[in-house]
Amino acid sequence: MTEDKNTNNDLNKAFDSAKEKAKGFAEEAKETASEFAENAKETFGSSDNQKVLAGILALLFGAFGVHKFILGYNKEGGILLGITVLGMVLSCVGVGALFVWMPGAVGFIEGIIYLTKSDADFYNTYQVGKKPWF
Repeated sequence: MTEDKNTNNDLNKAFDSAKEKAKGFAEEAKETASEFAENAKETFGSSDNQKVLAGILALLFGAFGVHKFILGYNKEGGILLGITVLGMVLSCVGVGALFVWMPGAVGFIEGIIYLTKSDADFYNTYQVGKKPWF
């Protein structure tokens, strides 16, 4: 009985430690993504229409929400990034694969939508209208 309690306590400590490390990693990744977004904006110009950049980044790094940070949707980018990091942490349980796959699929779909919209539609929908998802 005591052995079960010790094992349970050890598992809780390990889970809490993993959760804290995941939070730290998520914050660090969010800062890095924001810096990347700023550098990309400077590199590709400060034009209001970032359709191609956001579309390509959504196709390649959609699970990490980089395309959302480029468009200025920091909350939505953080959500995608957080779900992906949580999925990576939970991947040892098996459920995590779903959490990694879902944001990747969302990013891929958004990338296709961004690249197939006309410049005017993209600008009106995502930059003027501020439509955060799809």
